[in-house]
Amino acid sequence: MLVKQMSVFVENTTGRLADLTGVLAASNIDIIACTIADTVDFGILRCIVEDPEKATDILKQHGFTASITEVVAVSIEDRPGGLDKVLRKLAAADISVDYIYSTIRPNEGKAIIIMKVADPQKAIEILGPEAR
Repeated sequence: MLVKQMSVFVENTTGRLADLTGVLAASNIDIIACTIADTVDFGILRCIVEDPEKATDILKQHGFTASITEVVAVSIEDRPGGLDKVLRKLAAADISVDYIYSTIRPNEGKAIIIMKVADPQKAIEILGPEAR
């Protein structure tokens, strides 16, 4: 399924990430899944939130640089080879994967993977029911 992901530039300074999560908490916005990639000066927080448009607007009002990107949420078997099965389908369809992160397991035996791919619509067609 297509989901909207919020990406936020976060300065690599003590407490700045806490500032960001504090703004979201004060606005009653729950973070469902997230990952952060860092460089020397800043990080990029990528996350799935309940209301990405509202969250992005609020963070911008508080001086953060934020944007929204469409990503694909995929349910995979939580066992060796579960992710490989999905990635091989995408590779066979010539769909590149930019990055992947996971969420908390909602159901025993399943994991939810968030994927940024070159062609989200095509990926959903290729993956069928796995693209929850």
